[in-house]
Amino acid sequence: MPVRRYRSPFPICLLGVSLLPLTAVAQSADSVSSDSSNNLETVTVTGQSAATKTETPFVETPQSISTISQDEITEQGSRTVEEAARYTAGVFTNQYGATSTRYDALVLRGFTSGSIDNTYLDGLKLLNDEGTYSILQIDPYFLENIQVVKGPSSVLYGRASPGGLVALTSKRPLFTPYHQIQVSGGTQGYRSTGFDFSNQLGDSGRVAYRLVGKAMGSDSQFDRIQNERYTLAPSLTIDMTDDTSLTLMAYLQREPEGGYYGGVPADGALHDHAGRKISNSFYDGEPDYEEFNRRQTMLGYELTHRFNDVWSARQNFRYVNAATDYGQVYFSQWLNDREFSRAYFGADEKLDAYAVDNQLQANFSTGTLDHTVLMGLDYQHRQVKSKQSYGSFPALDAFDPSYGADGTIDPYADVNRKLEQTGVYLQDQIALDRWRFTLGGRQDWVDIDNRDTLNDTHNTGDDTQFSGRAGVLYLFDNGVAPYLSYSESFNPNSNTDENGDLLEPTEGKQYEAGLKYQPPGTEDQYSIAVFHIAQENVANYIQDIQSYRAVGKVRSRGIELEARHHFTDQFRVQASYTYTDVEYEKSDAGYEGNTVNSVPKNMASVWGNYAFDSGPLRGLDVGAGVRYNGESYVDEANTDKVSDYTLVDAALHYDLGELGLTGVEARLNINNLLDKDYVASCYSAARCYFGAERSAIATLSYQF
Repeated sequence: MPVRRYRSPFPICLLGVSLLPLTAVAQSADSVSSDSSNNLETVTVTGQSAATKTETPFVETPQSISTISQDEITEQGSRTVEEAARYTAGVFTNQYGATSTRYDALVLRGFTSGSIDNTYLDGLKLLNDEGTYSILQIDPYFLENIQVVKGPSSVLYGRASPGGLVALTSKRPLFTPYHQIQVSGGTQGYRSTGFDFSNQLGDSGRVAYRLVGKAMGSDSQFDRIQNERYTLAPSLTIDMTDDTSLTLMAYLQREPEGGYYGGVPADGALHDHAGRKISNSFYDGEPDYEEFNRRQTMLGYELTHRFNDVWSARQNFRYVNAATDYGQVYFSQWLNDREFSRAYFGADEKLDAYAVDNQLQANFSTGTLDHTVLMGLDYQHRQVKSKQSYGSFPALDAFDPSYGADGTIDPYADVNRKLEQTGVYLQDQIALDRWRFTLGGRQDWVDIDNRDTLNDTHNTGDDTQFSGRAGVLYLFDNGVAPYLSYSESFNPNSNTDENGDLLEPTEGKQYEAGLKYQPPGTEDQYSIAVFHIAQENVANYIQDIQSYRAVGKVRSRGIELEARHHFTDQFRVQASYTYTDVEYEKSDAGYEGNTVNSVPKNMASVWGNYAFDSGPLRGLDVGAGVRYNGESYVDEANTDKVSDYTLVDAALHYDLGELGLTGVEARLNINNLLDKDYVASCYSAARCYFGAERSAIATLSYQF
């Protein structure tokens, strides 16, 4: 008798994408992120671009890229990576609404699959596991910048979502003194304290350290739910010679309380159920059984060596160990006008993983052609052990809840999941006068081994995949740069068919045309990109056989516009518009011709900041932003829609140095200023997510 496989109502973890840059080891004190907005500039990445793994300027890269600096993160009061990307073209950050505190889910170019597992840190994949709760998260306070690279990037990174990647760069040691402490407090009981210290060690000028820490706690929008987190990130840079540098890094994080990840049905959230709607603070679980305790440890290094003016080498390595204890009681189905049945799912998990990326780069010329050749060999190993349980709980009144019930919980699965990926890649960036050509290819070998000892099932799979990439760009003297590009992606599938065999990997192909413009001598940047992505072997769940088949095909096409403009030295604006049309072109599950749910077709945003530099308001910065998300579908069957919504954010910053308190700054950030009550998105008709209510956080910092 076949084992019935339970389909969790929660999109636990999806599949992801590519990597990120190494940044310059030594930085000047002027480049350090601080709370001062007066000197905030459009970011210029001084290290490697995530799109090329080499030092390639924005205007010379034939691919759509957006960069978010630490100053922008601070200015907008972003508490998660997801929040930091709210004003970025091509990115939908409200897939899980107010529950998005424990994971960062960024939908890139309409691909919801991979929205959690598309993040990279310091050039290496975070190694989240699709299908379990072993998903890592990085606090943006510990980051120097965030790059969002749109479109397939398997040539440099192997298994990846066709939508793109989110590349995080950690703060690095500085060789000049930098010390900052800060305290924050706000609505929902929010409180935090952080510090950021860096300087050189000794008098040699070759060793520097950085120690960043933060403690945070808060209540939440949802009744009886809290957040608590403690993080420490030490790093050490050793310039062993003028040509060789080693940076050691660690990221240690403990979260005794990890918020909430539940949703409510469309019938009650979007529309009245028996004449009433569910409150946006409603909690459908049981406090005694609610658990999310995550502990993550990451240890790694970056080693760089320059052999001569032509050859240089880099090696990135990181080891990851994490443990997650998860438990949640959640909505199952309506029983009557007021009550619904509830189920339980829990997991105790251990993640053990490591990744290494070896790069050899050559810069040389052949006649009139200038080459930047990158050769690489990378390897990833990930293993997750997950003991899972499933159960049922007594019904709950959605409009007058009473908690304290006990349920029946039984073992569900004892899973051991392993994944290995080995890849070799080659890329040549060619400059011919004003022309820029990018050519790349990669060969990957992926092995998957999934075993469930409780249910006596064992699935293995291996895949060999080639990925290609090509791009051409012309750089005019005035800073205008039109480009064309083609790129590919592949993504191993963790779902199984009716025979218990792993499905074939999904494959993606993208054609992109764009125009970039950066006026010479300015920090202004403008871009427009038009793209078409086709993803094949998409896994559809077939109800008749209660299993998956790789018979789907998804097409995503659209246009993205983004601008960063300085009207004056005091007033700057960033704006974006996104049109994304994502459709099932083939589906044996009956979705052919339908639009993919959780993806707004239209999104737009604008953020502006004005810094007073004279008069009685000198030292004051005022910021404001508007975000628009168009309507989206509730489910794959397109039975209903989530209404569009517009949100307003605001920020105030004041340099108390104008009052004689040198180094002291105050900031106030307000999200959803008008306190709009809305549904952010729906994963299905049974699971919709309320948007975040108004929040205000005041921060006082001291730099010395």
